[in-house]
Amino acid sequence: MSVNILHHGMCFDGAASAALFTAFFERKSGAEAFRYIPKEHCPGDPFVDRDFDADEVVGLDFRYSQDPRMTWFFDHHRSAFQLPGDREHFEADRSGRKFHDDAARSCAGYIARIVRREFAVDLSDHAELIRWAELIDSASFPGPSMPVQLEAPALRLMTFVESNSDPALVRPFIRDLLTTPMEQHAQADYIDASLRPRLEQHQRDISLLKERIEVHDGVVSFTLLDEPGRSYNKFIPYYHYPKIRYVVGLVRAPGGRLKITAGYNPWLPKPEREHNLAAILEPFGGGGHPFVAGCAFAEHDEEKALRAQVAIIASLQGPPTELGR
Repeated sequence: MSVNILHHGMCFDGAASAALFTAFFERKSGAEAFRYIPKEHCPGDPFVDRDFDADEVVGLDFRYSQDPRMTWFFDHHRSAFQLPGDREHFEADRSGRKFHDDAARSCAGYIARIVRREFAVDLSDHAELIRWAELIDSASFPGPSMPVQLEAPALRLMTFVESNSDPALVRPFIRDLLTTPMEQHAQADYIDASLRPRLEQHQRDISLLKERIEVHDGVVSFTLLDEPGRSYNKFIPYYHYPKIRYVVGLVRAPGGRLKITAGYNPWLPKPEREHNLAAILEPFGGGGHPFVAGCAFAEHDEEKALRAQVAIIASLQGPPTELGR
């Protein structure tokens, strides 16, 4: 049996979800041929025909597809259903294999709870992975220093997956999440080789963002299109401005695509949030949660991305919007 796992790319929760579904499905069906396919948000339909060339196709921590070849689905994003008919198609499904809850802290934790309740498969032997996926994806750190200083092994693994642009490392990383203790995994040769220059760059990024950040009407913004494509630690702006409400950053991602990330300060009281970030970014082909969302543009669409960033900032400075959960 061949299994394609379509998961949120460059995301610790996406990778953890892929690992946990693998553990579940190996125990349930004995399947061995898993192919891991990272997906990124984009305008329109993010899926291509080759995503579905398997006996079982699994959507995890990402958008829904009405394609009948998608046989499993687990997600917790408010923006899972973007194309016309998506939600109605999901709600009409009677397979017992498609699940969504936008109140779940992480997709990985959601998968663990669902497969235990619905299929009597216990994934508690992966409790450390589940705990860290919940902590990271809900940004439930005690303060911004922890995710910026990156001392915990899990946060080093988070940094690796958020910056990895080598497709050949996706599979070993996901499999090692299942088989290797995090402290040992974070010291693996392929992790260390990737992380050493990345962590050195991270220290430079802390200083770079301090110089380039602009603050206006409760919103921090930065534009780094003149920098080489790479991932930036999304907590650095809060490290510099711990009381700011919103952050909107525009950068070149690995591979050259342009990426906007918008977030509400996870260390401010949740009731003070006045805007639904997923709803604000959806018109730009983005997705995510009410508290954090992102969207991407083609490498040559600088003007379009800059206009989108300006519009997003203006929305966050404007009157409150529908909040969602």
